[in-house]
Amino acid sequence: MGRSLHKLTAIQAAKLNKPGRHSDGGGLYLSIDESGRRRWVFMYTRAGRRVELGLGGRRDLSLADARTEAANFRAMLAAGADPKVERARDDKVQTFGACADAYVEAMQPSWRNAKHAAQWKMTLTKYAAPIRERPVNDITTQDILDVLQPLWTRTPETAERLRGRIENVLDAAKAKGLRTGENPARWRGHLNQLLPKRQRLKRGHHAALPYDLMPEFMANLRTRSAVAARALEFLILTGARSGEVLGATWDEFDLQKEIWTVPAARMKAGREHRVPLSSRAMKIIAERLEAGSVGHVFTGATSASPLSSMAMAMLLRRMKTDITVHGFRSTFRDWASETTGFSHEVCEMALAHTIANKAEAAYRRGDLFDKRRKLMEAWAGYCSAGAKQKVVALLRA
Repeated sequence: MGRSLHKLTAIQAAKLNKPGRHSDGGGLYLSIDESGRRRWVFMYTRAGRRVELGLGGRRDLSLADARTEAANFRAMLAAGADPKVERARDDKVQTFGACADAYVEAMQPSWRNAKHAAQWKMTLTKYAAPIRERPVNDITTQDILDVLQPLWTRTPETAERLRGRIENVLDAAKAKGLRTGENPARWRGHLNQLLPKRQRLKRGHHAALPYDLMPEFMANLRTRSAVAARALEFLILTGARSGEVLGATWDEFDLQKEIWTVPAARMKAGREHRVPLSSRAMKIIAERLEAGSVGHVFTGATSASPLSSMAMAMLLRRMKTDITVHGFRSTFRDWASETTGFSHEVCEMALAHTIANKAEAAYRRGDLFDKRRKLMEAWAGYCSAGAKQKVVALLRA
């Protein structure tokens, strides 16, 4: 058999495109199907039956690595063993699904919260379903494309997150010795040559209300009695994100000190955030307290469930405006920058933004809480002004 080995060169393997099996000798073939999908297979006969074992995609498994795999299988045959049986028995042969589940289990302690882990598990279960039962060492570039292409233009953000998560799972599998060759889910220098680059949304894409219209908007909002209206007003007054408000529970509030402390697990930056509550924000909390002091502050259909994530957006739609919930953070920031004397750092900390300058962040130990309380009272005063009255807050930090 020695003289019949290594029939192909690396260049030939790269250029071959005719459908069929192209022999490299010794049972190793480059298999090309009608769609152009190319993969290495090992063929042998056992008990009079022809057996085919997949080794991996040509793009992901080099000719040299494929030959090494084939040599291992020939050694098994020479010893009287069946490569298919041995590979199935080998605990290193795992499915992608098993590897994905193991990865989520291993990494979960390092993630911010259970919701983050649930998102990983959902994407790697629902969207990666076509490859979950495939041996992890058989996953090819075409397999990845088959999973990503239906989502790539329809829901690009989901598709990109899925790609990154699959890449991590396959990297972990390789680190465990469960697969060889290049990672078929890698973007740079690989999938970026096969899939169109996703168009990034530009900063400021959340439609925001001009701050000079805020008093009139707030007067309109306060005529509405729905829980969503109070949640939205509270969000505006605190400069918080919708997820932080909707997930707020009573144990996060110190009503005596008029402070709302959002735990690190619920913050985007992964750090605890103390929010000073203005007089109007405290009045909203007092009203909600009358409805119950257990569980979520802004409840949904039942007291045991939080308000729907779409409730505030639907309220804005009923108010016949195209502004977004997140856009109110921009409204607050524009107002603070253009009409007050509060420092950049105070305004940024009010929005729980991280300090970009690492040296400055290292030396700043406090959260400028007292100054932020003055800022939020000034903002509440502005929001509560008459529709035609313009308020200029000249307070200085």
